[in-house]
Amino acid sequence: MAKNQEKISKEEVKRIAALARLELIEQEIKTYAEQLSAILGYVGELQDVDTKNIRLTSQVTGLSNVTRQDKVEAKDNPEELVEMAPESKDGLIKVKAVFE
Repeated sequence: MAKNQEKISKEEVKRIAALARLELIEQEIKTYAEQLSAILGYVGELQDVDTKNIRLTSQVTGLSNVTRQDKVEAKDNPEELVEMAPESKDGLIKVKAVFE
């Protein structure tokens, strides 16, 4: 465990469990107190690492989103679009109901 890191108490685990609406048995409370203390101890160790000369990183894969500009193409004949639709009625495109 990192220096200056105190162990999480059973009461703290019970409070966290209550906030998360979890029901824990006594053995789980003991186990989680140990595990959470170990996790916080590790985080404490990471805080001691010198990162002054490390460049900030937001992602490491090199991937980026590929997007294109939206193009609006006006049709001279809107009726042509209605004719291309799988179903139409009274000059309108018929679609499946969204709400019933």
